[in-house]
Amino acid sequence: MQTIKAALAQISPVLLNREATLLKVAQYVHDAADKGCQLVAFGEALVPGYPFWLERTDGARFNDDKQKKIQAEYAKQAVQIERGDLEPLCEVAKQKNIAIYLGIIERPSDRGGHSLYCSMVYISEKGQIASVHRKLMPTYEERLSWSPGDGHGLVTHSLGEFTVGGLNCWENWMPLARASLYAQGEDLHVSIWPGNLKNTYDLTSVLAKEGRSYHMAVCGLMRPTDVDVTLPELAELADADEAFFANGGSCIANPDGSWLIEPQTECEGLFIAELDHASVRRERHNFDPSGHYSRPDVTQLTVDRRRQATAVFKDE
Repeated sequence: MQTIKAALAQISPVLLNREATLLKVAQYVHDAADKGCQLVAFGEALVPGYPFWLERTDGARFNDDKQKKIQAEYAKQAVQIERGDLEPLCEVAKQKNIAIYLGIIERPSDRGGHSLYCSMVYISEKGQIASVHRKLMPTYEERLSWSPGDGHGLVTHSLGEFTVGGLNCWENWMPLARASLYAQGEDLHVSIWPGNLKNTYDLTSVLAKEGRSYHMAVCGLMRPTDVDVTLPELAELADADEAFFANGGSCIANPDGSWLIEPQTECEGLFIAELDHASVRRERHNFDPSGHYSRPDVTQLTVDRRRQATAVFKDE
């Protein structure tokens, strides 16, 4: 496939409800596939939601009972891949022959089973979980809830003529993280965000032009009215005097930096565009960041992609 159709799924989660949010995700995957898409992407931490409460409920208060209650529920609703939480979604991807990028809060057993990671999961069109990238460094107040990740998920995937890769939110500001994907031939970059126009408007087109790649920026959406009022610890969010915690901003930039889909705000929806690999090849004529315009004899990047663990067991 020299051309593919790609979809930005800009949706809100069912906050702190893993199963309901995954059902909503599956509905949008079905819709994207039925519209002929080969790829659909969702925002950062969508399942079971971004921790908007941290900056609104005094999240830095140490050993606070309220914060511990919220975090305990967050962990309960987080995704455990080993348990099979994503298997139904993998089956949808396989049945519909569509690839998925999904932002989750992961609670992995390989790190003890209680700490949380902001992870970006790639499910192939064959229904296989092909990579799980744990965010290298949570941003600012996110560190009150999420743990730092590792380089294990800094990989790319083939989709038609394209080589796709992605990063979580402010990781997209990290030049070396981007360079690790460029070096693997990335020509379609997917950045996922909790959602805000201020994050995607300036950066998306610049990074598309830097990589001479298509850049899909996919955002979530969140309003006070999306907060379940039966969750007493989150009452301050439900009562907030603001229209949006996250107003979207999903968009796609062409390899020359021009807009293919301009940033979409304040609405849920599926935004679809056709990507032509010939556009990448045209723009790589005068600049290729890891090809003819690189100088590996002068500068070279080393990436440790081992999954980090606190213990290595040798039983034999």
